[in-house]
Amino acid sequence: MRCAKESSLPDQTFHCAEFFDGEQLLTNQLVHMADGRIAAIEAAAAGAATGAEPVELLVPGLIDLQVNGGGGALFNAAPSVETIRTIAAAHRTFGTTGFLPTLISDSNDAISSAIAAVAAAIGQGVPGVLGIHLEGPCLNSARRGVHDAARFVTPTDADVDLFASLRVGRTLVTLAPEVAGNEVIAALEARGVIVSGGHSEADYDTTCAALDAGMRGFTHLFNAMPPLLSRAPGMVGAAIARDDCWFGIIADGHHVHPASLRAAVRAKPRGGALLVTDAMPTVGAPDAAIEVALGEVTLEGGKLTTPDGTLAGSHLDMLSAVNNAARFAGIDWFEALRMGSLYPARALGLDGELGMLRPGYRATCLVLDAQRRLRETWVDGTRRFP
Repeated sequence: MRCAKESSLPDQTFHCAEFFDGEQLLTNQLVHMADGRIAAIEAAAAGAATGAEPVELLVPGLIDLQVNGGGGALFNAAPSVETIRTIAAAHRTFGTTGFLPTLISDSNDAISSAIAAVAAAIGQGVPGVLGIHLEGPCLNSARRGVHDAARFVTPTDADVDLFASLRVGRTLVTLAPEVAGNEVIAALEARGVIVSGGHSEADYDTTCAALDAGMRGFTHLFNAMPPLLSRAPGMVGAAIARDDCWFGIIADGHHVHPASLRAAVRAKPRGGALLVTDAMPTVGAPDAAIEVALGEVTLEGGKLTTPDGTLAGSHLDMLSAVNNAARFAGIDWFEALRMGSLYPARALGLDGELGMLRPGYRATCLVLDAQRRLRETWVDGTRRFP
C-alpha cells in the first residue's frame, strides 16, 4: 500500500483553470478554503496575478457506499479502527474522499464490533468515514453470492436495535425484502437507517411494497437478484421503473455488461444511478490474498472470483468507475462524476455537506490534471497527496 503524505492547511486558495462545482463547469475561478470548509468562490480577474496555487481542474470528492476492503485489509476479517484507516488510505489514492466501510453477513458479535469500530473511527477523525454499510445478514440464500448463508437471519426486534445502534454518521442496511418484511423495513427507516434491497428473489410487487414501506435504494443492481424479464420485471424492473429510489451499480465491466449499464443509467432519471465499487482488499494492494465463505478469491484480468467462478466483490476504484461509466453509458464525464459524488451524497442525506463545492460545504475535493488524473485530495480541509 502506498502511504499518503499529508499536511493541514486550514486556509488555502486555488486558482482553477477549470472548476466543477457539482452542477456546472466554470473557468478561471478562485476557490477559498478555511476551517475545513469552502469559504468563497469568485471569478479571477483576467490577467491579474492572484498569488493563489494554480490547478488545472478542481472537482468534488468521490463517495463510495460499498467498500469491503482495500490496501490488503478486509473489514470482515478485522473490524477495527486500524482496518478502517488502512482501507480509507488505500481508496483515497483513487479519489474516494468519503465511504461506508461494508460488513458482509456475519454474526451479531461481528456486527457490534464493526459498528463500534466505525463510531470510534469517526470519533478519532479517520478521514472520509461517513458511517457503515451492513450488507446482510437478512438476505435470501438463493442469491447469496459469496455470503455465508449460515449467517443469514430473519430479523427480530433485537436485530433492528443492533442495526440501528450507530449514533454517528449514516447506516445503510442491505436486506432482502421478502426475508426481512415490510415492518422491519419501516422500523429501520423510522430509526434513520437507509434501507437498500439486494441479494433477493423479490418479485416486482414485493419490491414495490418494500419501497412504499421505506426502502430507498438497491445494492449492486443486476447482481444477486433475478433478471429483468418481459412479464416478470422483478427487483431490477422496480429499481429502474420507480422514480422514488436509487440504485448502486458496479462499473467494472465484469459485474454488469456495459450495454446493461447503459440501458439502466439512461432509463433512470438523473440522480437515481449511483456508482459503487464493492471493492475488496486488492484495491491498493493487488497481491492481497482473500478468503471468503466460498473459498480463496483469485484476481485475474481485473476480476475477483472464487474457485467455482462466483464473483467476489471487485478490484474497482471510484475514479476508474467514473471513467468507465462515462464510456460504457455514453454520458458526459461530469455526469459520471455526479454519479460518484453528488448522487451518493444525496442518497446519504449529506447533499448539503458533500458532493458539491459551494460556500459552506466541506472542503472535500480532488485536484486533477488536464487529463483528469488525480494529483491530490482534500478531505475536510486537509490536503493529502497520493
